[in-house]
Amino acid sequence: MEGAASNLNEPPARTLDPALQKKHLLMLERLSVRHQTRKSNSSNSSSLDSTSSFLDQFAESKRSIESQLAESRINSTGDSTQPKSHLASISSSISDLEKLLAENSYFLPSYEVRSSLKSISDLRQNLENVTNELLPKKKFSFKSKSFPKKSDPKEPEIKKANEILPSNFTVRDSPGFRNKKNEILIQNFKRLEIGEFTLSDLDSCEVRLVGTVNALFVHRLKNCKVYAGPVTGSILIEDVEACSFALASHQIRIHYAKRSDFYLRVRSRPIIEDSNGVRFAPYCLEYEGIEEDLKAAGLDEETGNWAKVDDFRWLRAVQSPNWCIIPEEERAGNVVVVNTDFDNLDS
Repeated sequence: MEGAASNLNEPPARTLDPALQKKHLLMLERLSVRHQTRKSNSSNSSSLDSTSSFLDQFAESKRSIESQLAESRINSTGDSTQPKSHLASISSSISDLEKLLAENSYFLPSYEVRSSLKSISDLRQNLENVTNELLPKKKFSFKSKSFPKKSDPKEPEIKKANEILPSNFTVRDSPGFRNKKNEILIQNFKRLEIGEFTLSDLDSCEVRLVGTVNALFVHRLKNCKVYAGPVTGSILIEDVEACSFALASHQIRIHYAKRSDFYLRVRSRPIIEDSNGVRFAPYCLEYEGIEEDLKAAGLDEETGNWAKVDDFRWLRAVQSPNWCIIPEEERAGNVVVVNTDFDNLDS
């Protein structure tokens, strides 16, 4: 018995028949193919399971937010403090839903991403409607350092705010810069508690936004430069021409943009619609404390998504002609905003 046990530990004889060797190799090859097939099927199943799990979670959160909005209307009282805090909580829940979509969009089918974005947009619109019903509108104003530039009387005036918009974009009644021309506009969010900020009807202006904000809305800008710190939710841009942007956000959607450059850091793929001549490059803004702001917003990691643009108006398999990557030799250098820019800014 000891001898038999000893033989089991000895290496196999090297006089194996060549035909058996060939048969053995073919068997190993078949097993390898079968293993790879199983791995592939497992991966596909995992992706389907992930999509199903996301849709269930998204639908549950959406129902919860819709229920809270309905309760806000029913339970409204004369005390404006209570609905204000409740609506702020709903806004935060919508931002969480946006973040959920951003974190899972890499494996979702494009139509699911579009459908989810539409649902989030509808929730934002419903929240705005409820807010307008329950809370009196307040006028916001910010003092900013403005450096008037020499104006050219021949330059055309900015479009009027009541002009018909090119799509369903809603101009927000939120803090922001509006109807400015030939100015440098500066805002430091670190001293303020602001959920949303709006840039609207600006011509030949430079905008510097430092710190974080939940959402940024950009509408009707021409010949402008916009440098913004991280946005924890979404950035919606519409009707811009000959502009340059440095932006960081979980989601960025661009509509009706012409001949404009975007320096981005974004968690999900940037989306463009009805745009042409737009170019993209990595985020290039610097200011003291930006690394902490990026980390707090969940944007400290560079994903490379700035170069993975989805053109929702281009359905062919080939590259959309409406956007391109900015050649390295044509990119702007890092834009540095220093603390002295904010020394005299009133909070």
